[in-house]
Amino acid sequence: MDDKSRPLHITVLAGGISAERDISLLSGNQIAAALRRRGHQVTLADIAPDDLSALQHRPCDLIFPALHGLFGEDGALQEILERRGIPFVGSGSVASRLAMDKIDTKIALAAHGLPTPAWQTVQALPAETWTPDARIGLPCVIKPVAEGSSVGCRICRDAEEARAHLQRTLPRYGRMLVEKFIEGLELTVGVLDAAALPAIHIHPRADFYDYNAKYVRADTEYHFVIDLPAAVLEAVRNLALRTYQVVAARHLARVDVMVDRRTLEPFILEINTLPGFTSHSLVPKAAAHAGVPFDELCDRLARMALANGCPSSPRPGGASRK
Repeated sequence: MDDKSRPLHITVLAGGISAERDISLLSGNQIAAALRRRGHQVTLADIAPDDLSALQHRPCDLIFPALHGLFGEDGALQEILERRGIPFVGSGSVASRLAMDKIDTKIALAAHGLPTPAWQTVQALPAETWTPDARIGLPCVIKPVAEGSSVGCRICRDAEEARAHLQRTLPRYGRMLVEKFIEGLELTVGVLDAAALPAIHIHPRADFYDYNAKYVRADTEYHFVIDLPAAVLEAVRNLALRTYQVVAARHLARVDVMVDRRTLEPFILEINTLPGFTSHSLVPKAAAHAGVPFDELCDRLARMALANGCPSSPRPGGASRK
């Protein structure tokens, strides 16, 4: 049996310490089940900064993180794995750290001429007269700088609502991103092994695609047939791929994009370097639509990680570390 088809010993990490722990556990269980169906020996384990025992399981060919947010997606775990020389699925520590910080990501996108909604950072509780910058206006979107799954995110229709949301969230998150609201279609594009997957139009029945719409409600619609010109859809997929390259992501990612309803101009919102693998998750949906079913997707990612080994994390923008 050649190395490309032999069964592997894989440790799947799920749970963690972030606000997305429950989603991580769902993802991890589905990934582990898929890898077992492909014939691999799988250990499913939890992990925390003060408990790295999951990394001691032997034999272990590679780690498959199914983690989100703090100590999972923010580069901290990836840096530990790089130091230990353990192959793992997903982006390296530098790319993970950059992508987790929405402000740093926006700065990198802007430096490469890629469109992203106007933004500002708020770090102190707002005064009673506070309003968003004129280039942002109202309504605006307010979200934590380093959380996923729309945790702490809100569309604020007026200044009073924006101030109230900042009063509630700043003590918990420390920094908040205030972003121009783009009225239009929300699309997401998965990237698998540096190739863009089909775009998905997300159509929530709630006010916006929040945590409940993503993971709790059953009425959110996902469409591959999208009422936009082919040229716009191609531009969205190209922007997703460019974002993946600018951040120096690897293996997989998901890029969220808004398309302005009036101008049809696309704007990059963010990139997620460890997207979910639940029944609601969008990268598996897009991969299946492209002819890569869930079990094959998990197997392919594991073998990518093994083939890549554990190189130094590349620098954002495409340049490699020396």
